[in-house]
Amino acid sequence: MKEEPKKKKKKTQDSSDYWRQLGRLENLNKNSEVKVGVIFSYHSLIIGLFADKIDYFKLLFSENTIIFICFILWTMATVISVYFCFKCFVPIILKSKYEPNVFFFEDVVHRFGSIDDYVKKVLSVTEDNEKLYIQLAEQLHVKSSIVSFKFRNVKRAIFFFMWSIMFIIVTGVVMLIS
Repeated sequence: MKEEPKKKKKKTQDSSDYWRQLGRLENLNKNSEVKVGVIFSYHSLIIGLFADKIDYFKLLFSENTIIFICFILWTMATVISVYFCFKCFVPIILKSKYEPNVFFFEDVVHRFGSIDDYVKKVLSVTEDNEKLYIQLAEQLHVKSSIVSFKFRNVKRAIFFFMWSIMFIIVTGVVMLIS
């Protein structure tokens, strides 16, 4: 006797899953900004130390071409790293094919008209679970895209930060040898 395949029960959705994921993405977003803030602070500290001793370094540059080349490479790595730090801080407004979404801050401000129109739309969305889940899923997609963009820039900022540190170390070694 052949058994009938079991029908899978359709899982009922819970909006708290979406909200937890949105909270997780918000934490990742903050983490990316903290990381580039730390990198930016280190760059500021190193640049400040360099600026404080500029007369000493001018003398070194004129006496040793390798130190001058390391300085140029350090400057390039630092500028590129700082550029990626700033890219992480710049807000990103994704132009997409979504319907106006009650959770997108740009939509809330620009696409719903008056406060009363917005409140009516929010009530309409929250009363219909399917509409609510669609709008939450769209928000997850947008926030995930933003976090992904920021972490790509964090990775690049760290990469060039490490190169800038390497050029400082090479400069120090050359100074010790000279």
